[in-house]
Amino acid sequence: METLTSLAEARACLDAWRARQERIALVPTMGNLHAGHLGLVARARELGGRVVVTLFVNPLQFSPGEDFAAYPRTFEEDQHQLRQAHVDLLFAPAVDEVYPQGPESQTRVEVPGLSDVLCGASRPGHFVGVATLVCKLFNMVQPHWAVFGEKDLQQLLVIRRMVVDLCFPIRIVGVATVREADGLALSSRNAYLSPAERRRAPVLFQSLRQAAEAYQAGTGVSEVERSGSESLRAAGFLPDYFRVCRSADLGAAVPQDRDLVVLAAAYLGKARLIDNLRFRC
Repeated sequence: METLTSLAEARACLDAWRARQERIALVPTMGNLHAGHLGLVARARELGGRVVVTLFVNPLQFSPGEDFAAYPRTFEEDQHQLRQAHVDLLFAPAVDEVYPQGPESQTRVEVPGLSDVLCGASRPGHFVGVATLVCKLFNMVQPHWAVFGEKDLQQLLVIRRMVVDLCFPIRIVGVATVREADGLALSSRNAYLSPAERRRAPVLFQSLRQAAEAYQAGTGVSEVERSGSESLRAAGFLPDYFRVCRSADLGAAVPQDRDLVVLAAAYLGKARLIDNLRFRC
């Protein structure tokens, strides 16, 4: 595996692969890798061709007061895991390589509507930061595929919309959420949980399953959402949102919808956890 920090060097490597008509799969990450990330890498490897992983903690997607400075950075361990996973290129640029004029002066990319609800409502500007960075990575790497996890379903839908709207010739591949045996979705922010909080954390996924079952049994949306939020509070969470939506566009669910998703975000101690569960009616 080659590790590069310079865009010029990365482009030279990528250009050589394209000259040999090799196909490229991209896995963007912020590092602090876990089995969920490695599942994305494995899916990228299955697609064939070269696998590129980017490692960049993106300042544009952190709101004021969030954990940019404290976000876990484990470069050497990440590099080792990616080498073991047979990644071809690790591209780990510095902030000034990605944002030469500084993050504040960066041209922004916005996906209206999808970016403004759920996590977008709670974290203003977050998905503008995500879309801007991913757009830049797509232009830097020019992959044939890009692989993202379904744990952050809203992010996945934002990126899919951006690819369509901006005519990127890239196939976006979603990968199912990887979970611990007790149901907790793997996340870098799980490291913020104390031992007692970690024991309570699976209640988040349990509440999503209960909500899906209640909706399928005929309980109304407002009651499902109220009950879900209350179950989280009873377990010591501070809910941000708990919603039942259409899975295609995160619009409010109505009785005739069949493909649905229940999504939640909640604080448990210092950790803001997100999860979702798709289901059919």
